[in-house]
Amino acid sequence: MEKINREEVQELLNSYQDKKVYIHVEVTSGMYASHLDDQVFNAGMFLRNVPVNYTQGAIRGGDEGQYRVGLKLDNGGWVYVLGLTHFEVNGNNEFIMHGFNYEGKLASALEISTKEFFK
Repeated sequence: MEKINREEVQELLNSYQDKKVYIHVEVTSGMYASHLDDQVFNAGMFLRNVPVNYTQGAIRGGDEGQYRVGLKLDNGGWVYVLGLTHFEVNGNNEFIMHGFNYEGKLASALEISTKEFFK
């Protein structure tokens, strides 16, 4: 993975726009974070293989190396992920955006694909 290049990521977002795609979204404060530090509230969420069609995708931020991506869905809803730092398009043509915390651990993910992700 490479650090996010805002222009390149925007072009990739545009290339999946107005198509049926599958998304994977993940956000975590760290597995068992509260067991390692009792001052940390452990929170997270996970969605996989959710079919959507978005009419607009936008990347914003980046002032401190962290970006946010929003997808405006054709039904009027939104998918919004914060803290993204790196991206790649892998061999399966899956557009992967991950956010790594200051320790290099996964904190957020937004992945987009025209095919279902491996189950």
